Amino acid sequence: MIFYWRRRRAVRLAGMNKLSDDANSDVEITVPSHFQCPISLELMKDPVTLSTGITYDRESIEKWIETGHTTCPVTKQVLWSYDQIPNHAIRKIIQEWCVENRSHGVERIPTPRIPITQLEVSEVCSKIMSSTRHGDEKKCEELVGKIEKWAKESEKNKRCVIENGTGFVLSSSFESFASVSIEKHECLLKMILSTLTWMFPLGVEGQSKLGSTTSLRCMAWFLKGEDKSSRQNAVLALEKLLSLDQQHVNALAEIEGVAEALFKIIMVPIRPKATKASLMVIYHLISPSATSENMTIIRRFVEMGLVELILEVVVDAERGICERALGVLECMCVCDEGREVALNHALTTPVLVKKILRVSETATEFSVSVLWKLCRDENGGVVVEAVQLGCFQKLLVVLQVGCGERTKERVTELLKLLNRYKDRFDCVDSSNNLKYLKRSY
Repeated sequence: MIFYWRRRRAVRLAGMNKLSDDANSDVEITVPSHFQCPISLELMKDPVTLSTGITYDRESIEKWIETGHTTCPVTKQVLWSYDQIPNHAIRKIIQEWCVENRSHGVERIPTPRIPITQLEVSEVCSKIMSSTRHGDEKKCEELVGKIEKWAKESEKNKRCVIENGTGFVLSSSFESFASVSIEKHECLLKMILSTLTWMFPLGVEGQSKLGSTTSLRCMAWFLKGEDKSSRQNAVLALEKLLSLDQQHVNALAEIEGVAEALFKIIMVPIRPKATKASLMVIYHLISPSATSENMTIIRRFVEMGLVELILEVVVDAERGICERALGVLECMCVCDEGREVALNHALTTPVLVKKILRVSETATEFSVSVLWKLCRDENGGVVVEAVQLGCFQKLLVVLQVGCGERTKERVTELLKLLNRYKDRFDCVDSSNNLKYLKRSY
């Protein structure tokens, strides 16, 4: 196999940088065949040997085994062991070859780290549990930092950490230190929360620990703080936790200041994934599957101005945010106060009509649902505006391309309402008219 490296040799002449004659010359370098992985045919960065005696690059052979293969790719022999023994001899020879050819732009491959084992993870988890019982914050910080370091080294390490009960151990430690003092153990709690965000699902026991009243109040405390990283980690953890059990939703809804903190993340964005998570947490809090008390929460969000904020966010939002925001808006329009605000906002109808068939099937369903809720109890203003924006034609297309049964019923009902006005007004394209509307900010 031949690789091409381009090298540039700069020299300074008369105070100016100039390239030598061979500065842009292409250099052909042949990689020895025994340096190449038999699977990827690329230079091996982490050569390992199987029980059959054949050496492969670790990443390639791991993918081969993980996809269900039980034989050696070269010899076709059944593997009696999946152990991968690092081939230090060939790795050192490859590194020496890279150094010899560095003048041609070949970079020396770094010495790989050996993946962690189940035993190593179990030992660290045992130490964390012991340190937690003794209230040793410094030791716990050191061990959590070690877990984070492992996870950053490779995806295999991360999977090994997740699959060996670390989520439960960290959730237990989080609850324990939070029950003593959040302010006193703030640094450790931040570290644990950051680590837990990539460990879901945590298992039944881990979920129970992180979903306890103590843990939820601690996450709410971070959510209401000023540190952006902690706020983001808190809302990410809450998003995953609330999707697992309705009891966690009910418990979070009772914590003071959570609604305001979630609203702030949307109003003053941290990162897109934090905005998505915040919208999903709000959706869980106000969705129809919640308790009867969710109407109180919905009204609280309406008073904050969430309906107006959602409409402004949806205008140019990317798909993930748009879907979630429309889902929240649909829930907000369950109550009279939410519908009234939506009816009186200039962006409502243009945004909803625009998003039909423009984002995704989910966004279309939410948009249709909101329009249906606004049109059926309204005196005709929204219906007329929707007709003028070309909604009638879009709804016909929705029926043609197919949709869910509930959406189909609502589209049919909307078409009946819009049909009364469709011949009275000229229709316009709703995709370009938003820039002319005045917003509330």
